Amino acid sequence: MTARPEAPTTTYDFVGIGLGPFNLGLACLTEPIAGLEGVFLDSKPDFEWHAGMFLEGAHLQTPFLSDLVTLADPTSPYSFLNYLKERGRLYSFYIRENFYPLRVEYDDYCRWAAGKLSSVRFGTTVTEVTYEDELYAVRTAAGDVYRARHLVLGTGTPPHVPDACRDLGGDFIHNSRYLPHKARLQRKRSITLVGSGQSAAEIYHDLLSEIDVHGYQLNWVTRSPRFFPLEYTKLTLEMTSPEYIDYYHALPEATRYRLTDRHKGLFKGIDGDLINEIFDLLYRKNLGGPVPTRLLTNSALTGARYENGTYTLLLRQEEQGKDYELTSEGLVLATGYRYAEPEFLRPVRDRLRYDSHGNFDIARNYSVDVTGRGVFLQNAGVHTHSITSPDLGMGAYRNAYIIRELLGTEYYPVEKTIAFQEFAV
Repeated sequence: MTARPEAPTTTYDFVGIGLGPFNLGLACLTEPIAGLEGVFLDSKPDFEWHAGMFLEGAHLQTPFLSDLVTLADPTSPYSFLNYLKERGRLYSFYIRENFYPLRVEYDDYCRWAAGKLSSVRFGTTVTEVTYEDELYAVRTAAGDVYRARHLVLGTGTPPHVPDACRDLGGDFIHNSRYLPHKARLQRKRSITLVGSGQSAAEIYHDLLSEIDVHGYQLNWVTRSPRFFPLEYTKLTLEMTSPEYIDYYHALPEATRYRLTDRHKGLFKGIDGDLINEIFDLLYRKNLGGPVPTRLLTNSALTGARYENGTYTLLLRQEEQGKDYELTSEGLVLATGYRYAEPEFLRPVRDRLRYDSHGNFDIARNYSVDVTGRGVFLQNAGVHTHSITSPDLGMGAYRNAYIIRELLGTEYYPVEKTIAFQEFAV
């Protein structure tokens, strides 16, 4: 844990609020820039990235080149390869011949990088942001005030709980807290998993692999018509490109929102190999007789209640238009994450831009304020920057872009054209 410094008197060029992988990457890339002084504040005592989902063998869905810095600066000392070298694992990673880091390994890499930075302040909770004398004043729970010309918001996307499960009661969990509660879940006679993305598939595979040991009924419910694989072909991957951002951002707002639903399979699908592993595991277990598990597609969760230790889920089979119920003692919601505007921004809302849906109107340069270069946003921009917004591989590109805006000059080359295909007429 980083010790809290003396109350700051410096006027910073920027304050980064929140320290997930994207703002951590910005911290790494700005550390060597002498003419740019920033500080990063995070309420957590140390870096943490989806620790509740460190399942055995779980890996990133992007290759190691999508680390904090490489795609902006391949020579950076904060690269994943340099991390491996310092940890004495570079040759092992090479022999492994798998470009996809383990999830727990990526978290350790981020902790390693954070431990090398002088600009990071963990254990610092931001309570309010105001605008005074042409500076943003960032106030913390400890009473400190950090003043800066710019803000970079990186508070991330918190776990999403569907309306049907609000104030439900009981001990249901979001998948982000799966591992600490796994043993308790497995003592129940039945477990139901709701969701259809990568996290849901990993949890289902994990629970299915141990179903014989614990003897529970295992249900997997999804609103989707099938368990969609992540589309990962190379021409599709060109949609994570500067050209596609230019094209997508220039589309009418209504068109962009319509496309967000159609693009979910491009960044919210399941790893194809994992889908096949699940089928093979079901096949092997069924050799000894029917396995107590159900996979229910086209089933939207419309309501839920909790009574006497049992959940009753109200479901609607959307293609048939039929309602039905499912009971379960355990409930896991693998229902994703959604951006929530931090309360500490309330005093400066009049300086921020919003679209007709009430979401941030994010400019092409990732700014969300009325000046177009005062407040920048990490992630939370699928409706303006498409699938590049949550993509780890585009984090370094976005940070190079933001750094150019902060400096007024290009420090890291910002690519403009990389795709073979043309997106616009």
